[in-house]
Amino acid sequence: MSRFVALGAGAVLAAAGVTACGGGDSSGAAGNPYGLAQAGVLRAGTLTDAPPNVYLKDGKFTGFDNDLLTAVAGKLGLTVEFVGTDFSALLSQVNNHKFDVGSSSITITEARKKTVDFGNGYDFGYFGLDVPAGSPITGFDQLAGKRVVVVQGTVQDDYATGKQLDPVRVPDYNGAINQLKAGTADAWIAPAEIGEKSAADSNGKITVAAKQLSPAPTAYAVARGSDKLREALNKGLDEVIADGTWSRLQAQYYPGRPIPADFKPGSGTASAVPSASAAS
Repeated sequence: MSRFVALGAGAVLAAAGVTACGGGDSSGAAGNPYGLAQAGVLRAGTLTDAPPNVYLKDGKFTGFDNDLLTAVAGKLGLTVEFVGTDFSALLSQVNNHKFDVGSSSITITEARKKTVDFGNGYDFGYFGLDVPAGSPITGFDQLAGKRVVVVQGTVQDDYATGKQLDPVRVPDYNGAINQLKAGTADAWIAPAEIGEKSAADSNGKITVAAKQLSPAPTAYAVARGSDKLREALNKGLDEVIADGTWSRLQAQYYPGRPIPADFKPGSGTASAVPSASAAS
């Protein structure tokens, strides 16, 4: 049902974008300077099930990443059309231009740079370790020989593979959550914020055992060679950092989460305006 809602929502937004632009078939550089599939509309591939980062609520795509992208696109005079997909397919779909951009807390890695280009980092993240309630597991160093679930293609998948854990791979976050609830997995290595939200919503069936800082920032992905679009997104990101939008969304979606002292969003030249509601 979520997928149909997602596609339906995308169709509505696409129609709105065409109306706003007076037609989306302009292929000239002046009418479509960023080489978008439809002039004036930024088609974004995202997920439906990963709160608070990216998710579908009441038929609308939201979450920190998606709300930030909408703000960035607004600085460029673009409408965003969000479409739900699986993370395992997202990067290839971006590179073959099914989507203009990928929005899903995508951690920058050297391996992924072989498939897509990345804008400047807009967020940091932690790995979380979710376990069934009552589990004796309390840390990442206790996973050898355990049945560990990860979402396929994520940096958590890379981490588990690098640690030779032979993880069980599932296509989406709901699949990982269901494995924990059913007792068919001993642990789930997750993005920490998503893992914490999932545990809070599990009615006591799942707990967070540990978390650790992820090794690289997250960024929006574009097709390789899409330099004008990438540069425009970087410019828009710096603008929403400078006007306080980035800090406001941080406080809204990650209340109380400390920001590492050495993390600078965007180009690093824009000073983030502290949100009045942000926790210190």
